[in-house]
Amino acid sequence: MQLILYRIFLFLYRLAINIAANFNAKAKKWRNGRRHLFDNIATEMVRHGERRIWIHCASLGEFEQGRPVIEAIRKQYPAYKIVLTFFSPSGYEIRKDTPLADYVFYMPLDGKKKSKRFLELVDPVMAIFVKYEFWFYYLCYLSKRKTPTFIISAAFRKDQGFFQWYGGLFRKMLRNFNHVFVQDQQSKDLLAGVGISEKVTVSGDTRYDRVAEIADNVKQFPVVEQFANGNKLLVAGSTWPDDEKMLKESLSSMPENWKIIIAPHEIDQPHIEHIKELFGEDCTLYSKPEDINQKKVLIIDNIGMLSSLYSYGSVAYVGGGFQKGGIHNALEPAVFGLPVFFGPFYQKFVEAKELVDKGYAFPVQNATEFNKSLRELLSRDMDALQANIRAYMQAHTGATTNIMAHLSGQYLR
Repeated sequence: MQLILYRIFLFLYRLAINIAANFNAKAKKWRNGRRHLFDNIATEMVRHGERRIWIHCASLGEFEQGRPVIEAIRKQYPAYKIVLTFFSPSGYEIRKDTPLADYVFYMPLDGKKKSKRFLELVDPVMAIFVKYEFWFYYLCYLSKRKTPTFIISAAFRKDQGFFQWYGGLFRKMLRNFNHVFVQDQQSKDLLAGVGISEKVTVSGDTRYDRVAEIADNVKQFPVVEQFANGNKLLVAGSTWPDDEKMLKESLSSMPENWKIIIAPHEIDQPHIEHIKELFGEDCTLYSKPEDINQKKVLIIDNIGMLSSLYSYGSVAYVGGGFQKGGIHNALEPAVFGLPVFFGPFYQKFVEAKELVDKGYAFPVQNATEFNKSLRELLSRDMDALQANIRAYMQAHTGATTNIMAHLSGQYLR
């Protein structure tokens, strides 16, 4: 019965995407990117004798999370070929030309025939899933093919289907992994509660390794330096309209010598225009800076800058927390020692909860609460606080080393 419901879900998902593609640009890319996909894969997979590792990431964030492991495999085992797949256009479109992979494709939507066809074409000697993405048929066929299969930086919550009375199909997916590398002890305990314990390791979160690497290789942006002009900066990253509305409401109450940089999650023209209208004369665009010294808000209207932008900040705000999907990457600012603010929906994220527990991150409900928390924060010894955050971040690196120690020798040669 559960498998029937899963197949119905796959059918409805594809139907919804095809309908949405008529008016939604992202859905259109999802649909069009999978046209002739198997033909394209077959054309690429012509070199016989290659040892291929299939690495799957849902989107761009998961790619960045898995990147340290991909880089380690590239460096330590260069004979292997990397086949990288994405589920979302936001990952594929940005990383389709990455030099870290030999082949980059969309992942065909799960299905009995499609998953079998994909695996026959790619013929991986190993499969690695990053954080989540549990697809029944793919995992079943990988198991039948006796392909070593792993999930890294996984995090589980007790409200997920794996741990419910109806979760038999979900638990079957988990049992198809040769090993599960989880972020924290709570995840391991939850898995043990459903009979999955011997093949689980608390390895940590590879994002700590990734942001540490980024912090060691920050980019410089003269326009940002000109905008700052000696003022303190609040860097707001991956924002959505609800975040931007709150920041607008907070702007007039912020200290006089503070400015805001906003790097929205979506940089399509309608969204950028919306932000411009929201902040009015107080803002200017990064791509077309006007009277930049006098402006209070700088809007970043391109991609690829955010992780280094945080290095200019004194405090950070991470977007997404006013949506049930939750916040974006809070570790990117924290690695620079920045205290982090975000909206109320953050409980799904282990790293965010730990930052809150340590007093390094601050969830807020509205502009009034944000301004109050910011004033209280600035009354503290900021130098000492930032030093403590940097030390905390450094102490949590090492997940990549833990994962590679397990894979090396037994699975990678």
